[in-house]
Amino acid sequence: MSKLPHLGTSIFTIMSQLANEYQAINLSQGFPNFPVDARLKALVSKWAKKEIHQYLPMAGFPPLLDKIAKLTQNSYQRKVNPATEVLVTAGATEGIFAAIQALVYKDDEVIILDPSYDSYEAAILLCGAKPVRVPLKDDFTPNWDAITEAMNGKTRMIVTNNPHNPTGKIWTSTDFIQLENLLDLYPNVILLSDEVYEYITFENKHISANQRQKLWERSVIVSSFGKSFHITGWKIGYLIAPESLMIEIKKVHQFLVFSVNSLAQYAINDYIDLVEVSELGSFYQQKRDFFRTLMQETKFELFRCEGTYFQVASYANFSDENDLDFAKRLVTDYGVATIPLSPFYGEGKDVKCLRFCFAKDDDTLIKATERLLKL
Repeated sequence: MSKLPHLGTSIFTIMSQLANEYQAINLSQGFPNFPVDARLKALVSKWAKKEIHQYLPMAGFPPLLDKIAKLTQNSYQRKVNPATEVLVTAGATEGIFAAIQALVYKDDEVIILDPSYDSYEAAILLCGAKPVRVPLKDDFTPNWDAITEAMNGKTRMIVTNNPHNPTGKIWTSTDFIQLENLLDLYPNVILLSDEVYEYITFENKHISANQRQKLWERSVIVSSFGKSFHITGWKIGYLIAPESLMIEIKKVHQFLVFSVNSLAQYAINDYIDLVEVSELGSFYQQKRDFFRTLMQETKFELFRCEGTYFQVASYANFSDENDLDFAKRLVTDYGVATIPLSPFYGEGKDVKCLRFCFAKDDDTLIKATERLLKL
């Protein structure tokens, strides 16, 4: 008997496998295909030759915890205690899972804003809790009336994702005021703020829960070195939370992974001093603009992309197919893999949209759009 009977293979795995089968250009799964910074690879090579291959402390390499605290202060003007309020995790997904397992109880309710990343619901269900899926508005901004209506005495947590995967939207200060006002009414509700794309924003900078002092004592904030430094396969991220919540999260973390890859932590600890994260947005903005210019010649209608390395596009003006069938046909007939949005919704809502990952080299983006022009 399955604990997760309705969950199967993720759409990310399905589309990447299909891309491999048909030798399609893969704009589906969210990983860059360009080289990692040579300086980071050199650091890995240097540390691999040293005797640093045993367990590190459960919470993380202490110098790296200090660097994360410094990065948080520089980026958001928030001072955190590296010894008690920071945790290095085996990717953001492990951090999310550990936080939910530690802080959510049987029969609690957790609000998820759809479309949403698929790892949230599984962690909630494994707690014996109830995921409450609240759709965003048609423009993918928070529907505060619907969120307010969903809140009640059983609500334990609300999960937010900003910048947002899959839509590329970012929250405004008004959204945070609405959230703070709502949480004032429910003092036991915890905010799980998924901010893995925090440094990939464009015209308007991302507002972090780290910048909202009113939220500090009730927020778990999720970050990702994998996303920020183009090293998704390293599976390394971190959490920031008040000590009262972090104590409980660490209890779960120690029995999930105990400690995170030592070589990666040593290398990243050095690399943080060499890289300027504030420049990451302009790097990806060039890719976004290049891809959008290419896509203007296709039949797709492009939504605004404010952050992340994803572009959502509608095909509703030229096809009535459901999004999964349409996405599969793009692979088999045109050789381009994307992600349909319906799996990001609890009820599989079909909004006739696809998600394209533009974290690719220019040649890949050019070849993909040349194929899409044939539609």
